Amino acid sequence: MPNAEIPFLDLKQQYLALEPEIRTAVQGVLTSTQYILGPEVRKFEEEFALAHNASHCVGTNNGTSSLHLALWALGIEAGDEVILPVNTFIATAEAVALCGAIPVLVDHDEYFNIDPARIEAAITSKTKAVIAVHLYGQSAQMPQIKAITKAHGLFLIEDAAQAHLAMFDGKFIGSWGDATCFSFYPGKNLGAYGEAGAVLTSNSELAERMKTLRDHGSEQKYNHVMMGHNYRMEALQAAILRVKLSHLAEWTANRRERASWYHEGLCAISQIQCPNVHSLANPVWHLYVIRAEQREELQAHLTKEGVATGLHYPVPLNRQPAFAPYQSAKKSYPCSDSSVEKLLSLPMFPELTEKQSQRVINVIRSFYQSVDSKSQL
Repeated sequence: MPNAEIPFLDLKQQYLALEPEIRTAVQGVLTSTQYILGPEVRKFEEEFALAHNASHCVGTNNGTSSLHLALWALGIEAGDEVILPVNTFIATAEAVALCGAIPVLVDHDEYFNIDPARIEAAITSKTKAVIAVHLYGQSAQMPQIKAITKAHGLFLIEDAAQAHLAMFDGKFIGSWGDATCFSFYPGKNLGAYGEAGAVLTSNSELAERMKTLRDHGSEQKYNHVMMGHNYRMEALQAAILRVKLSHLAEWTANRRERASWYHEGLCAISQIQCPNVHSLANPVWHLYVIRAEQREELQAHLTKEGVATGLHYPVPLNRQPAFAPYQSAKKSYPCSDSSVEKLLSLPMFPELTEKQSQRVINVIRSFYQSVDSKSQL
């Protein structure tokens, strides 16, 4: 495929705008020779927690580690059940399986987040936690979900890998659950130049336990009070993330503006369904995902016209071979089944220009106009 005129994501453009700041930050770490954890990681943890009005942040080496670390520190173990949405990246379920626990899938709501009503129906005597994934950058319905978990005495974990600075009912994600897990994979709204992650929590005891577990169960060097793992954040990634964090609010505002351009230009096309947004949600638009008739043909047409697109996620967890040991043939996921073949992610990044977005809109509009013309022959 030739290089797209309009990329799905443009990390190079972002880097070039930040290059002097990034070089200074990286040089500072190289000069300090403190490459793992240390003061740079502590500063990032403080700043990231403050950005979300959270009490504690624990930096990790990636988002999957963050999820596993939170579940592990909360005591999730073999035989426990953890409820999560069927339409998420496999890392959400992997973290549960790494604890020896059983991932229990439920369908999504009209916002593509875990359906609170279906959570209630999935709870058993073995259920110990619920993971609410804030998919595509829109918060799940946290007041309802929190009420359910509180009533049943369950832990609530937020998977915020795509939702840095997202809000619901005026509160940042990270302030609803027992722990909120982030990924800083390069393509995220706040992305490292490699792998990194973090967990936010308001529970100081939980934060200390996660810090111990991430460093081989060590409270001080060579004194291991429990079996842990190596989930430590690198100082180079923390320094880069600190630079980028100072721009995140502006980038988030830009993403919201670009989402509004797509809304305005696409929602009148009958073959397109734009993303539904809950009245209490303030999404950060990690992805702009439409439901499109003739999705494959539209995607091919966009590619031919130089517009890059993506699919998130074309194979839901219940259809993944790796999930076969946990899946019951009796379970059905009608919302996921009816939408998965129609989902299409359009270019979305803070530097996307209005001219580029209008080009995307025009290509989509012309495709369906051509389809309508042919159908009338």
